[in-house]
Amino acid sequence: MSLINTEIKPFATMAYHDGKFVPVTNEDLKGKWSVVFFYPADFTFVCPTELGDLADNYAEFQKLGVEIYSVSTDTHFTHKAWHDASDTIKKIGYPMLGDPTGAITRNFEVMIEEEGLAYRGTFLINPEGQIKLCEIHDNGIGRDAKELLRKVQAAQYVASHPGEVCPAKWTPGEATLAPSLDLVGKI
Repeated sequence: MSLINTEIKPFATMAYHDGKFVPVTNEDLKGKWSVVFFYPADFTFVCPTELGDLADNYAEFQKLGVEIYSVSTDTHFTHKAWHDASDTIKKIGYPMLGDPTGAITRNFEVMIEEEGLAYRGTFLINPEGQIKLCEIHDNGIGRDAKELLRKVQAAQYVASHPGEVCPAKWTPGEATLAPSLDLVGKI
């Protein structure tokens, strides 16, 4: 069964954010658009490139009212240590959630059980707490924050314009489609 349009499951954890340890629950994601961004582990190779890319584009997500939550099966203590040790990770302004029990990672169905690590999973949650985008990558394949930003813009557009859909490569300001019988076979 797909996670699309399902409500996120309850969770509670600790995060490293703005130099502090803070609690984060599923309730914190409601009332705004959120991206939950799973990665395998701190102090690795592809992960800092992705998290740095998100940090570089974080202001653009915030302009859209979107909060980013990165999640790995490390602890919030490990996130702080990584933040202190890496210039790339020092740039991060979004909460870094610890998931040492793997509960959140399992809730989103991205746990690699035999390794205790997450796949690279990206989830867009709407203000009602429903999953609107779900992408899961093999851990050797890095993601692109600008492409994610475009998808967030499309999801927000569709949510605020019932009856319209965004075609491939759509960006804000471009034409959308209004599915109808008259459109069948004409695209």
